[in-house]
Amino acid sequence: MGETFKQRLAQGRGGVGVWIETYDPIAAEILATAGYDCAMIDLEHGPGSYRDAQLVMQAMRGTACVPLLRVPVSNRVEIKRALDIGARGVMCPSVSTVGEAEECAAACRYPARPGQGHRGVRGMAPTIVRAADFGRDWQAYVERSDREVLTIVQIETGEGVENAAAIAAVEGVDMLFVGPMDLSGDLGQTGNPDHPEVQAAIAKVEAAARGAGKLLGAVPTGAHSAGALLARGYNLVIPDVDTLLLREGARASLAALRN
Repeated sequence: MGETFKQRLAQGRGGVGVWIETYDPIAAEILATAGYDCAMIDLEHGPGSYRDAQLVMQAMRGTACVPLLRVPVSNRVEIKRALDIGARGVMCPSVSTVGEAEECAAACRYPARPGQGHRGVRGMAPTIVRAADFGRDWQAYVERSDREVLTIVQIETGEGVENAAAIAAVEGVDMLFVGPMDLSGDLGQTGNPDHPEVQAAIAKVEAAARGAGKLLGAVPTGAHSAGALLARGYNLVIPDVDTLLLREGARASLAALRN
């Protein structure tokens, strides 16, 4: 069995990803072949459906870019659908309590087989879903899914920051991922993620992840670039967005022509 994306990150080889908001398979294929380590398909803020997300993943298949998916709501139904269509990891937005983290972790894992003890609550449909190649050798998929699936919880509220250490200690949670913009809003500093109060909160999340031996991820901010975060020991940064790459590329081209 080859090395999983989760194992690669755990070994300290930082990953760089891109957000997928357009849900265009051609754009996703271009980005996947550009060299990004992963693509985070965004069902929380993006306009696409699970069907659209599956088409994006089909376009990426055969590349080294790992498909991840941010669900719209952190519950077992949404997580199950994300994993069944083939996401190799799930990002759960706005996780603020231990109970919410436990639900996310359990939803990413299949129930235990006899004698294994309780593991998770993910619905058992590997005989038909895309993640298991539509049932081809589905037993092997069930066996490797815990090793393969990356469970990411987003910390983006003040309550989540206060509970970060306890959330990080939850079995099955692989990564704490800072959501700096939403966190700035929740702390009364909307749109200013580099405010000292917000940065102090982020430092608590960093300490919680490291104290529990968990992975750490974030979106860069104006004063904290992707390179700076990786240098500080972040395991995953997602600095780019397909919509903004298109917008800025077009604006730069037009500006050069008009000048």
